[in-house]
Amino acid sequence: MRRDAAEHREQLLAAALKVFDAHGLDASVTEIARVAGVGVGTLYRNFPTKEALIDALVHQVLDATITMAREATALPDGSGLEHFLEASASYQAKHVGCLPRLWDTDLEAVTTARALIALLLTDAKKHHRIRKDLTPTDVSIVLFALRGIIETTQERAPDAWRRHLDILIAGMRPAEQDLAHRALTPSQLNAIVAGSKRPLDGVTRPRNGVRGA
Repeated sequence: MRRDAAEHREQLLAAALKVFDAHGLDASVTEIARVAGVGVGTLYRNFPTKEALIDALVHQVLDATITMAREATALPDGSGLEHFLEASASYQAKHVGCLPRLWDTDLEAVTTARALIALLLTDAKKHHRIRKDLTPTDVSIVLFALRGIIETTQERAPDAWRRHLDILIAGMRPAEQDLAHRALTPSQLNAIVAGSKRPLDGVTRPRNGVRGA
């Protein structure tokens, strides 16, 4: 890729992140091109469709999330899972425009993220920081909850998710008695994520408030 083309691509991704955070995924490509300081033709030369632009942007955010999870695996004493939950929620709170698509765009990347989360959970259990009966799908549900809090409270109480995370982690601490209800199976989780998407105006959006992780 030529240097100027690479610069245009980065400008467009930065602009798309800003515009989608402010206006959601319904924002127009014309507005994104304007904020990037390029013409709409330049946008389409880099991203042939709006969907391609969204996919590239979400992949960038998901890559950052995977990096956080990978870095958290190096933390001592089983603290990586809690660190990752805080870091990823903080990052997502700054990039709310991408949240509806974060976990349903790139299957390979999502699989990588889930594998890292499973490692973090295993390490937390090994160091007796987390209850033994928690599963990786439970952590995905925690991410669902954090996403919902972030999206619901962003405008009026942007840090509300922090207390909610404190409550969730407190409930994840070791206990003598197992939880009364069974965790979701991986296949159930996949079905929930698949069922939460529907096409509308060329953009895939969440349905019934369910968002995958």
